[in-house]
Order: sequence, then structure tokens, then C-alpha cells
Amino acid sequence: MRNGEDGDARDGTRWIVLVVRVPAEPSRHRVAVWRELRKTGALSLGQGVWAVPDVPLFADGIGRVLELTERAGGEAVSLAATGRGSQDGQRLRAMFTAARSADWSEFLADCGKFESELAKEIRIAKFTLAELEEEEQSLERLRRWHRDLTARDVFGAPEAAAAGERLKLCVAACEDYAERVFAALHQVPEQRASDEGNGR
Repeated sequence: MRNGEDGDARDGTRWIVLVVRVPAEPSRHRVAVWRELRKTGALSLGQGVWAVPDVPLFADGIGRVLELTERAGGEAVSLAATGRGSQDGQRLRAMFTAARSADWSEFLADCGKFESELAKEIRIAKFTLAELEEEEQSLERLRRWHRDLTARDVFGAPEAAAAGERLKLCVAACEDYAERVFAALHQVPEQRASDEGNGR
């Protein structure tokens, strides 16, 4: 099993395990630490125990968690860890990837909401610059989210490829909506009056 274990160590199964304790009150400190852990992509292993792969990507997030914990008057211990055997590393990797799969599923659901929103605006012919700006902001949020999830998904969850394709569809849908908005805004007044008269 030596070769398998060495391979696991090389491909990212070294872990940072955080043991975090934050005073119960005021609750805002616990919430801030929890949010940072979630934002970082840390895997919850139990009450106050979290793990991330030991790669540079997670260093800043871990630093913020430690800083927030100290500021709240709490205690945090970070440990470098590996599984005692290859099965332990594989189990941790599977749990971490399952968490990323849940993130991707949430992302895909939001892509669906974005596409539905665009379809509704087209259906009711709401072609305004204000609405376009709002939709472009929503698309940029999806892009940032996709970048963050891609960075955290160090082992490659199976949903990642579908999410990338879905984001491309969202971009294309937003571009189509933008073209409709600009076409409506540049319509000559006579044509616009004619369309309104015909109930378009």
C-alpha cells in the first residue's frame, strides 16, 4: 500500500484540521466565524472541528478564521494531519467533494433562476437599461461564485463540468437580452408608436 499512500499524499490528502471554540455570547462572533469557515469551503467534521486540504488556496481563509476567533475571545488550534491509512484520506476527500457537489447543485439552481428571470422579462417585454444592469449584476455574481467554487473544488466534483456549461448558457441568455434591450431603445419613434398601437 506504500505506493497508494504516497500517491494520496502527493495529490492533496494532507489536511489542516481546525478546532475552534468561540464564546456563545455575543452570538455575532460565532456567526462571523461560521460564515468565514463556510466561505472558505471548510468541511465540518463535528462541533467546532473543521478541515480543509493543506494547499495554499485555503491559507487566507484559515488566517481570517483564526483572527476572528481571537478577536471574539475564543480559542483555535490548527493541526496538520493525514489519514492513518489511505482509506482515511479517501474518506475525507469523498466528504469534501460531496460538500462541493452540494455547492455546485446550489449554483446550478441559481443559474436556473437567472434564466427564468430573463425569460420572464422577455415575455413581458421589459426592455430597460435599469433591468439590463440588474441582470448583468446577477450574471457577474454567478461568475464570481463559479470562480470561487472552481478554486475550492480541489478534487473535482462531478457537477463542475455541467456548471461550467450552464454558466455559458447564462452568459448567452444575458447577451440575447441585452441585444433586445438595445433594439427596443433604438427603435424609431414611429415604429414604436405603431407597435404600441398594434398591442405589441
